[in-house]
Amino acid sequence: SKVASGYLVEMQLFNHELQPLFLEQIHGEVIPDPNRVLEVVLQKDIEAPIKWNHEQPYLYTLVITLKNEDNNPVQYYSHRIGFRKVEIINREFLVNGKMVYIKGVNRHEHHDTHGKFVPYESTLEDVLLMKQHNINAVRTSHYPNDVRFYDLCDEYGLYVWDETNLETHSVYNVLTNKTEWLNAFLERGIRMVERDKNHPSIIVWSLGNESGYGPNHDAMAGWMRSYDPDRIIHYEGAISGGPQNWKRGHLATEICPPMYPRISDIVAYAEDPSNHRPLIMCEYAHAMGNSVGNLKEYWEAIEGYHGLQGGFIWDWIDQGLKKVDENGIEYWAYGGDFGDTINDNNFCINGLVFPDRTPHPAMVEYKKLIQPITVDPVDLLMGEVFVINKFVFSPLDQITASWEVAIDGVVHQEGTIPHLNTLPGKRTNIILPYRIQNLSPGSEAFLTIRFKLAADSSWAKAGHEVAWEQYKLPIASTGEYSNSVSDDQKHLDVNESSGAITLTGDGFVLLFSTATGRLNKFIYRETELVETGPSLNIWRAPTDNDGFKNGDIDWMEWKLLSQWKKSGLDRLGVKTKSFSWKRIDSDIIEVRTTHQVKAKDVEAGFLHHMIYTIYGNGDVDTQHVVVCDGDLPPLPRVGMILSLPKGFEEFTWFGRGPEESYVDRKAGVAVGLYHGRVDDQYVSYVMPQENGNKTDVRWASITNNVGIGLMAIFNPLMETGVSHYTAGDLYKAHHTNELFRRDEVYWTIDYRQCGLGGNSCGPMTLPQYLVLPATYKFSILFRPISPNREEIRNLGRFPKGYSMGN
Repeated sequence: SKVASGYLVEMQLFNHELQPLFLEQIHGEVIPDPNRVLEVVLQKDIEAPIKWNHEQPYLYTLVITLKNEDNNPVQYYSHRIGFRKVEIINREFLVNGKMVYIKGVNRHEHHDTHGKFVPYESTLEDVLLMKQHNINAVRTSHYPNDVRFYDLCDEYGLYVWDETNLETHSVYNVLTNKTEWLNAFLERGIRMVERDKNHPSIIVWSLGNESGYGPNHDAMAGWMRSYDPDRIIHYEGAISGGPQNWKRGHLATEICPPMYPRISDIVAYAEDPSNHRPLIMCEYAHAMGNSVGNLKEYWEAIEGYHGLQGGFIWDWIDQGLKKVDENGIEYWAYGGDFGDTINDNNFCINGLVFPDRTPHPAMVEYKKLIQPITVDPVDLLMGEVFVINKFVFSPLDQITASWEVAIDGVVHQEGTIPHLNTLPGKRTNIILPYRIQNLSPGSEAFLTIRFKLAADSSWAKAGHEVAWEQYKLPIASTGEYSNSVSDDQKHLDVNESSGAITLTGDGFVLLFSTATGRLNKFIYRETELVETGPSLNIWRAPTDNDGFKNGDIDWMEWKLLSQWKKSGLDRLGVKTKSFSWKRIDSDIIEVRTTHQVKAKDVEAGFLHHMIYTIYGNGDVDTQHVVVCDGDLPPLPRVGMILSLPKGFEEFTWFGRGPEESYVDRKAGVAVGLYHGRVDDQYVSYVMPQENGNKTDVRWASITNNVGIGLMAIFNPLMETGVSHYTAGDLYKAHHTNELFRRDEVYWTIDYRQCGLGGNSCGPMTLPQYLVLPATYKFSILFRPISPNREEIRNLGRFPKGYSMGN
């Protein structure tokens, strides 16, 4: 080809409406040279550009035209760009001068059918799901992603920490200290920066992951800082090894980015004025299986201490691969399922979404805790609250707000909040015009305020819920209880025979075994309600955080599962110590039992004292005292379990829902009256484990298709769950296709269940969420119900003498 002179490079910038910003195109001349790469610098100041941020991702379009010596275009190049500024001042990470909390996730590129090739549609689904759950940032763990991902982050508004494809996990510090590896380190970082430098969504360059720390990393950071001084440099390896190292590594990281720190450690960091870097956790809240407990405490610390600015949950997606077994049943496979003898088992199954991108229940917790609108009560009796706008750049004029007051789960009053236009970071005083004079005894009233998109956005339709708040109203109750256990009683007959006593009342029959001390039959309206009566329940199907049931790992000894197995909690036996009964009145019978519960090969165990008080109308009030030996470790749970026969599929509860919740993961679910099928409560984690629990439950019921069933009323508030699988079924199974649905329903009722924690790869469950060995006292009132009995929610009100929790 001939060497020409006078090639022209022209540049034009268009706004979002594709209107040109320059009256004349900017241009520069270049003389082609086949022997070298040529560089042309075209420069133009833009006055007062509209700035890009995660809430308002405004993009311009840059078009570059190459013309030959005849002034004919030979090539066009178009790229969307944005204007924004990132900096660190006073240990605050600022975007366009504003401090922004990093509400992030780590994202591996993964698809359950295509593996590491992720179709565009799935990439877009990731971005939309993140936006819909209030997530604002992504770390590309641990490599640069498909370029289309950055385009989507630019368009929809997600901050990106772009990570170099550099990990030397097993040799850690070795390579970074060898000069012969310097070019390899530099080349990987340079390639990433050169490819991705024009994306406004990228606010941080990351030097890699778990590659030790040494001069090669400092060299990478130096090149990036010199070439692109407008972005921040991050590298966790520069401060790894615990809080004692969090002051080092300033050449390689401008942020303090620990992995899986304890909450107390990040608080201590914030309280030390000599720490000048903002702390943003590059990995925390390990989301393996049924997890992400303790998240509320992390965010209380983050929002409560200057210098703490969020983090990235590990991680986004369960990296399972779809497989079909010999029976044609699909399931998700993981390490070791493909003949790979060296593997990490299910340790890559640790996402906030399942492999098909269906969200885990933990997603609603994260969404709630990082929501951009909150409400503070001022005077709930008068309906006075503050609405607080926690958006950084946006007023609330794009939001509609509504409120409702529900009594015992049924809405009694509702309305809207008009003309909400609170500025970013500000609050508005609101008076909600509800008026409730008093409540019936045993009733509760809750105020719930919801904030939704007023119009379609790029990432969600109008009506999408962005935030909500709920408060229990401090309204006094008046009048007499109408559902006392002693109301409207009938005579009770007792028939004592060899090995059993049978109680017969108004339309019901109960049978107790005097040998086992168990309630073996509960028949109501000619329908058998109970297959096996209530008994002490300590065990749960271990979560991934409790410990790994796939193989032996040498650092697992401190895990709860290891302690539970050593204490025999997975193989408890029951021995009847005593059984007695007596008549209290013509319509009241009392049955007392004591059981010893322990493993045969372990000394420590439990004593369970239980008093049944049976009334003539079929109410069965049970009082429980559980005495735990002090040598036991923190327990999986303390509660009861019973089973119901086939056909009882309708589950109703007044408590938190509709998603599952646990004592340390319940902020994202509201108190309400919920109903669903038993099968719907099962959460199909890739590794079967404990699931489906409900917290802060006042009462629950299970009925058949004609409305006959059993209600349980709790004192104090308790936890409950229903399933067609036993804890043993879940514990034995390593994949979902290994589970076989039983006909009967297993109903767990817990005084307390151990929290989930976030400690598959991080700190232990917080002390306040452990179930320590102690003496526990609680009550459960069982009531048979049928369609012609009083409305179910009235039956579920706390009877006289029961106490209501919060």
